[in-house]
Amino acid sequence: MKIAIITAGGAGMFCGSCMQDNTAARALRHAGDDVILVPTYTPIRVDEENVSANRVLLGGVNVFLDTALPGWNRLPAWMTGWLNHPTMVRWFCRLGSDPDPAKLGRLTLDMLKGTAGPQQHEMRELVNYLCGELRPDVILFSNSLLSGVLSELRARFSGKILCLLQGDDIFLEALDTRWKRPVLEQLRRNCMLVDSFLTHSAYYRDFMADYLDLPKDRIRQVPLSIDTSHCDDPPGTAETRCRSESVQGTFRIGYFARICPEKGVQNLLEAAGTVLPELPRADIGIAGYLPPRHRRWFQRRLKQAQAVAPHRIHWLGSPGSRTEKLRLISRFNLLCVPTEYHEPKGIYVLEAASVGVPALLPRHGVFPELVERLGHGMLYDPGKKDNLVAGLRHATEKYATIPSGLPGQVREHFDMHATAPHLRRALAECLTE
Repeated sequence: MKIAIITAGGAGMFCGSCMQDNTAARALRHAGDDVILVPTYTPIRVDEENVSANRVLLGGVNVFLDTALPGWNRLPAWMTGWLNHPTMVRWFCRLGSDPDPAKLGRLTLDMLKGTAGPQQHEMRELVNYLCGELRPDVILFSNSLLSGVLSELRARFSGKILCLLQGDDIFLEALDTRWKRPVLEQLRRNCMLVDSFLTHSAYYRDFMADYLDLPKDRIRQVPLSIDTSHCDDPPGTAETRCRSESVQGTFRIGYFARICPEKGVQNLLEAAGTVLPELPRADIGIAGYLPPRHRRWFQRRLKQAQAVAPHRIHWLGSPGSRTEKLRLISRFNLLCVPTEYHEPKGIYVLEAASVGVPALLPRHGVFPELVERLGHGMLYDPGKKDNLVAGLRHATEKYATIPSGLPGQVREHFDMHATAPHLRRALAECLTE
């Protein structure tokens, strides 16, 4: 089977969705399929083997300028095409500021209009590449926001078109109110051109069926995939040593996710003021990508919490490699990511479990499904600070010793080699419909 996966780059940051797309592409390649991972907007950044194509379609610089500068889309390709080169896109990403989704309403609507919007040149370039050069059996778009290209693609592509739903709503809900309704209306029209949809959780299948007015029988659930090759490391590796040292000393409650209000780091910092004075052996370590637009907000919150519990709340930064990430997470005794957003994936829960770290999570989104499948972890009812505080108290007692079996559960249910047959089966079923 020849498969084209169209992913969206994260503008130079580690992005959970493009990392999941990259792992899925690796899994399908190992299973024998011919897979190409096509970046759009920007190159992707991952902390594992990057299997994406060394080119960028729907180049983010030109896509932005098409909307921002009237007439830009009428310039000849020789004047604008160089801006789509991966090196140039990376350079502009380093120069550019962190965009606020609330200010991207017009651009989002233009993109969803496809060739009826100002990005028609970039849309046709993507269609020409897919239909003239790649010619896959199936095309999988990694989010519904890429669906503007479908009207043009449908006219030339006779294969199946699928769409993976994996967090589309978090961007849409951040749009300015005046743009949200027209964007959703256009998106729902575009989704009528998709043959089938995929999600990673039963929660998100049900949620997006209502959100996008989709029949549930058009949405298939496929498992998350992660690379668990580090689970085979022999005793005595750096991760194992760090885990042992952590357990023998301080009980570290760890946060590892993007630093932003929707991921709930502020909830953990607020709870710390109550929990840490009660637990003299506990401390809190916070790590993850900190977007520029949230830096002042986070630094203020962190300083307030550290004033209540001096020297016991630590900012650990954002690890730059897979090895650094696993070493950092393995120093936790407990992962706690008290999100406001109802997560559709929660890859960080699996990454922590793969090095033996259980999680305390709010009872919503995908989290109940992950805790049940892993056989370890705790859920609390969100909405009141006291519930998180009580959960932290209980978790420090329950996980005073290392739980056994977590890495094995991750390997059995979520390793990319174990999940590849499920993904292949879902794709094959779509092809026969």
